Amino acid sequence: KNCNENIRNVIRLTRKMISVADKGDSEREDRSCGVIYGILRDTAYKLDKLSNDELEIHRRNETASKLEKSDFDKK
Repeated sequence: KNCNENIRNVIRLTRKMISVADKGDSEREDRSCGVIYGILRDTAYKLDKLSNDELEIHRRNETASKLEKSDFDKK
């Protein structure tokens, strides 16, 4: 589904965000830059969790829909 592919794209972006934050943190010259990378990393983890939760909801809904259709076909 297109909606799931878009969510998977968000997950891929979060991995890149984490990578940028890690690299930036290791190369930063002052603490204020660390704030930027910390916010980036925190946001990436939040988006990753929300995205994975949403994919799981879609999987459950799809499974439930298939079960309902299967039950309907038996009648």
